[in-house]
Amino acid sequence: MGFRPIARHRSREVELYRQGSMNIIVNSQAADVPRTVQPDERPVISAFAVRVRDADYAYHRALDLGAWEMPVRARAMELNIPAIHGVGDSLIYFVDRHDEFSIYDVDFRAIPTVDQHPPAIAGMNFFGIVQYIGADRTADWIEFYRQIFGFAPLPDRVRFGILPKGLLLQSPCRNFYLQLIEPDDMARFAPGDEHLQRIGLGTPDVIGAVAELEKRGIEFLATEKVHSSDRGALTKPVLGGVMFELVHADPAADAPAA
Repeated sequence: MGFRPIARHRSREVELYRQGSMNIIVNSQAADVPRTVQPDERPVISAFAVRVRDADYAYHRALDLGAWEMPVRARAMELNIPAIHGVGDSLIYFVDRHDEFSIYDVDFRAIPTVDQHPPAIAGMNFFGIVQYIGADRTADWIEFYRQIFGFAPLPDRVRFGILPKGLLLQSPCRNFYLQLIEPDDMARFAPGDEHLQRIGLGTPDVIGAVAELEKRGIEFLATEKVHSSDRGALTKPVLGGVMFELVHADPAADAPAA
């Protein structure tokens, strides 16, 4: 997907990958906190972080509003990054060190001779996350993200990418989106889990990004209903697990009106 390994954790089996402004952490450390995701051959999205002005304040406010606390997992000399319980077994972290001094400056060692700021392919940036939820659970999750994080639902007429399903929530900064998808009618009565399903990447040039990623071996879905276009594209599951969705996004032009 164009991410480059730039640093390794000082004490855990964890690596930091980066391209442009995006950071992805690949974690193969055995989980030392109950009810968190255990490493597996099939990769999953086990956590995401939100940037806030004051992580401690945001964390305790979330607890006051009913969020579930997660135990401290930092070891000696490591940063304690507060987190609450997210969907399924996932975590949501609060991060306030992201400008001149970041959370990675303490817990990670840079890989020598590696460019610490590799450019993004086709201007790609984080656009959002798609979350699969249980039947009739949309209202519950809207309230969760609205009350704790200030996300707001968008009207149905506002759509991004090529997949029309689900409900879109917009972050207070208006630069990040969550898509909530309930099971279709055929699966409504089948047992299933709620989880983070795929990562959305915005780009002003979807077709150009697809071409560059295909050169790297990434395969995209191509069916009658789902195929790459100027509006978006969807990868096949990577390593049998995580999927990526490309979305046409020009931050200046695509922001919906208030």
